[in-house]
Amino acid sequence: MTTKNTARRVVISSFLAASAVLLGLPMQAHAADTVLLNAAYDVTRELFKEINPAFSAQWKKTTGESVDVNQSHGGSSKQARSVADGMEAAIVTMNQANDIDILVERGVVAEDWAKKFPNNSSPFYSTMVFLTRKGNPKQIKDWGDLAKPGVKVIIPHPKTSGNGRYTYLAAWGSVVKKGGNEAQARDLVGKIFKNVPVLDAGGRGATTTFTQREIGDVLVTFENEVNLVREEFGDKFDVVYPSISILAESPVAVVDKVVDKRNLRKQATGYVNFLYSEAGQEIIAKHSLRPRSEKAFKKYNANFKQVNLFTIDDVFGGWKAAQAKHFADGGEFDKIYNK
Repeated sequence: MTTKNTARRVVISSFLAASAVLLGLPMQAHAADTVLLNAAYDVTRELFKEINPAFSAQWKKTTGESVDVNQSHGGSSKQARSVADGMEAAIVTMNQANDIDILVERGVVAEDWAKKFPNNSSPFYSTMVFLTRKGNPKQIKDWGDLAKPGVKVIIPHPKTSGNGRYTYLAAWGSVVKKGGNEAQARDLVGKIFKNVPVLDAGGRGATTTFTQREIGDVLVTFENEVNLVREEFGDKFDVVYPSISILAESPVAVVDKVVDKRNLRKQATGYVNFLYSEAGQEIIAKHSLRPRSEKAFKKYNANFKQVNLFTIDDVFGGWKAAQAKHFADGGEFDKIYNK
């Protein structure tokens, strides 16, 4: 090989390594037979750090093929737009069905995606809870307390984050499920968002604002996220469960356009099936996400406090209806926030 070709290979290898670091992708110590990309919402980073190598080991053992799984993380809706715009993810893991339906509209995911795997293609779910400063100095106990004058609430933007969208809908639904009307729900949600000093783009950004920038009296986020915060920062915060909250499913879909183009359907389907396996469900439960497996749920029961949950269908008629009424341009959120 000539010196010129050798130098060229070194430059290319260096570029690829630098690109992997910049993109936050793991450096591979070997050349895998196959590489999958899972585009996921941003508070599942720690989960997939454990899921991905476990799947790779299981796949290698059962098929003899080596598969590496890379991750992309961001706000759920932002991730959906990235895949719609051409990011070649073989799998998407979102925190709301609406974001996968966007990919259906763009022709990259099959229309019947929610019927291809159990539980509406949602291998795990969560709910929205409150994280307060130690001792809960503002005595925040339920959704109504977030609307009180002088309470600073940290919530990510509902137009870019599934986390923020679930929080908005949970607050609205808490009024309706207790017998209130839409005007009362609108009033509560409006007062809550008037108390939000900054709207981060995603859930992890909101967590950083609350924990590291020390802005706000309360963070509203997914149940698994508050447990991660307490593990990282110790006993500096209290977790508060509201009297009622929303069931937040995390749907998963194979990106048909990508897997067919790159001949990855078998591996991508195997990856999603692994999430439903007992091995996958145990990892999910260990990370404080609510599993579908009764066995895993019972084993990690201490992670999950009993709470009264309602669904998007219960109150809003499903994600499409909720999106059109509340989060489309000029919808309820825009009217409330820009008032």
